[in-house]
Amino acid sequence: MKKPALAAGMVLALALVAACARRHDAVAVRIAIGGQNQLLYLPTTLAAELGYYRDEGLTVDLQDFPGGSKALQALIGGSADVVSGFYDHTIQMAAEGREMTAFVTMLRYPGLVLVTSPQSAVRRVEDLKGRIVGVTTVGSSSHMLLTYLLKRHGVAADSLSVIGIGTAATAIAALEHGKVDAGMMGDPAYTILSRRTPGARVLADLRTGDGVREAFGADMYPASVLYSTTAWIQGNRDTTSRLARAIVKTLAWMQTHTPAEIAEKTPPTFRGGDTALYVDALKNSMSMFSPDGRMEGGGAEAVRKLLADSMDTVAHASIDLTKTYTNEFIDARR
Repeated sequence: MKKPALAAGMVLALALVAACARRHDAVAVRIAIGGQNQLLYLPTTLAAELGYYRDEGLTVDLQDFPGGSKALQALIGGSADVVSGFYDHTIQMAAEGREMTAFVTMLRYPGLVLVTSPQSAVRRVEDLKGRIVGVTTVGSSSHMLLTYLLKRHGVAADSLSVIGIGTAATAIAALEHGKVDAGMMGDPAYTILSRRTPGARVLADLRTGDGVREAFGADMYPASVLYSTTAWIQGNRDTTSRLARAIVKTLAWMQTHTPAEIAEKTPPTFRGGDTALYVDALKNSMSMFSPDGRMEGGGAEAVRKLLADSMDTVAHASIDLTKTYTNEFIDARR
C-alpha cells in the first residue's frame, strides 16, 4: 500500500518542480499600448486576464500610453519590446527607412468614431474647416485617419486645429465641455458620451464594415496589431510566436463568449461604474475584432493606399508591404 502512495507523491513533487521551473524560465516582455482602456486594444489586456500569456511562459509588462504615437516612441527609445498599436505605423516607419513588422492582427476595422461636441454647430465633415478637432495624440493613427477623412471631403488639413485629448475621461470631458468641436474616439468613451450627451452627432463610424466602406471606400482596414522592430522579432522568434498564440487564443475566446461574459473578464477600472454601458459598447464593437489574428494582403494594401493619399512621405516611398506584416507566427507550432 505504501508503494502507490510513494509513487503518487513523487509524481506530484516532479509536477511542482516542473511548474516552478516554468515560472523561473518565464520570458519577460514589455508591451506598450496606445490607450489601454480602449476596446481597440482589449485583446492585449484580456490575454493577461485569461492567463494566456502565463500559459505561454511569458511575463508581460503592459505599459499604458495616451496614444499610439507615444507607444511607438517607447519602442524606438528602447523602453518597450513590442507595441500594441495600429498597423499603419509599420508602413509609416517603412517610408522613413525603419523596419517594423506586425505579427498578429487584432482589429479588422479602426474602431474609432468621429463625433461632434453637443454644443457644436458642425453637422458634416465639411463643416470642420476653421474648427478645433481632438485626436488621441497628435501624430497618432487617429490623427492620420482624421486627415484622410478631411481630404476625402475636400477639407485641407491645415484649415483647422488638431489637439490631443487622450482616450477616456479626458476625451469625454473635451467634447462635453466644448473644448473641441469634434473628436476621434474609441469605445467605451464614445458610448459613454452618446448616453450622457444625446446632442453629439456622428460624422464617421469606423467600428463596422459598412462604416469603413462609407468613410474610406474600402472593405477592410486592419487596425490594432502587435508589432515590433524586425530586428527584435528575428532575434526573439520563439517569444514572438508565444505572443501571437496568446492573442489568437484570446480572439478565439472572444468569438465564443457574449459581451457580458467578456466584460466580466475585463479589469473593473476599464468598465467604470456602469457595467451595462460597457457591455453595450462591446456589443456595438464586436464586429471589429479579428476572428483569427491574420492579416489579409488586401487589407494591408488598403492601409497603404489611404496613407499614400494623405501622407507625402508614404506616397513617394517604395515600400515592400510583405515586410510590414507576417502571418508566420500565427501558424507556428511548438
